[in-house]
Amino acid sequence: MFKKLPGDEAHHLVSTTPDTAVVFRPAVVSTPAIITIAIFAWRLLTGLVRLLWRHPVALVVALAPGALCWLYGWCVALVAAAVPVSALIPWAFFDRASFNRWVGWRLLAFWRLVWVYRRHWQPVMIVSGLGRHLRGRDYLPRLVHIRCTSWADVLTVKMISGQSVKDWSDRIDHLAHGFGATSCRITVERSGRLRLTFPRCDPLAVPLPAVAIPAEASIRPVEIGKQEDGSPYRLKVHGTHVLIAGATGAGKGSFLWSVIRGLLPAMWAGLVQVWALDPKLMELSFGRAIFGDHYAAEPAACADLLEAAVKIMQERAGRFAGVQRNHIPTTEDPFVLVLVDEVAFLTAYQSDKGLKVRISAALATLTTQGRAVGVGVIAALQDPRKEVMNIRNLFPDKIALRLDESEQVDMVLGDGARDRGALADLISPRPEQGAGVAYVRLESSPDPIRVRAAYVSDTDIRDMAALFTGDTMPIEMEGTA
Repeated sequence: MFKKLPGDEAHHLVSTTPDTAVVFRPAVVSTPAIITIAIFAWRLLTGLVRLLWRHPVALVVALAPGALCWLYGWCVALVAAAVPVSALIPWAFFDRASFNRWVGWRLLAFWRLVWVYRRHWQPVMIVSGLGRHLRGRDYLPRLVHIRCTSWADVLTVKMISGQSVKDWSDRIDHLAHGFGATSCRITVERSGRLRLTFPRCDPLAVPLPAVAIPAEASIRPVEIGKQEDGSPYRLKVHGTHVLIAGATGAGKGSFLWSVIRGLLPAMWAGLVQVWALDPKLMELSFGRAIFGDHYAAEPAACADLLEAAVKIMQERAGRFAGVQRNHIPTTEDPFVLVLVDEVAFLTAYQSDKGLKVRISAALATLTTQGRAVGVGVIAALQDPRKEVMNIRNLFPDKIALRLDESEQVDMVLGDGARDRGALADLISPRPEQGAGVAYVRLESSPDPIRVRAAYVSDTDIRDMAALFTGDTMPIEMEGTA
């Protein structure tokens, strides 16, 4: 028996008798040549218009010499090409920043688009599963725009209808290796559109020297290092709580001491008090003179200091109730910043159950009620597991330095952080490359950013202690600003 079946139904047939033959003959519809030519011409025209609209500078640079040579001869074309080049070369040498902003990055974006992304887009999308090949046709996400910065390629992509962000975040390794990058980060730009960031180099590979002490007393976000795009990184400390997690040698001390360094003028002016809990006796004790009476190392003393902070918080809450909702630092009501180095020593690893309960209760009270009345907490630890730090979700802002396991990234920064590109488990264990490098996830944004805190050396800490404990500490320090 012979049966003609349309479409792909032949794949679903099961023959039960050996003498049954199935013949599949798909229907063929002839398309008039004029329609095919019209479709091809329309696609060619729209492609040329789109190329001209997106890359006008690159196209002018590439096509203008050829057009002049054809119209006026090679001599005119050579002169026309030499004049702009002779102007661009001095511009590139003497003002590289503006040259890159207006010319350099645009030309690089055009080259990367043609040579890297357009060239490999179809195979990478199909192999990674982000594209579909159905009935002889490829359904691919659309590459909308590419922009180059000093360190990365930033692509805007329109997803296929029906795709989700998770479909892309599960394939960041495929995308990175497919386009020859070390990593890929995904950000939602708007509904249906994603922003993919492919780093070309690592601007945070070199350690940073200590940031200069500010010239004026302020509790604004403290500059403690540099972001991946080269801009200064400023950490908000007033009106929030910060959790810092990282393995041994990851650089937690760089964050703690950079914050203290940035707050020194405000501490001298009486607008800020830094209270230090140092159960390891190895980090904050080095600058103990800065903290005065607000320093504790023994578990019992740490519990007393935390409960004293709770009393201040409760007393302020009683005075502020019905009067003001936000804290404004003054010498009468300074901002109190509680620094806890290796908080797990006081909570999970504390053998005295009474002290453990007191410390845990005080920390929970401060992190739930303290920031509105000017009491903040910065806690650092190595092990971010829930049984070690059961109040980690009470910290609005989180920082993940080098971690030992990939699962720990989401423990610190929240679900989905690693899928969005926060590869804290892949930070280099070599101190000169990875110490102080971290991913930060703020309360106001779900997208992690990569930063590096400046290294505050032992000499810097000694100078800070000597400056702070001296007879005078000028607010405007010309030599250190």
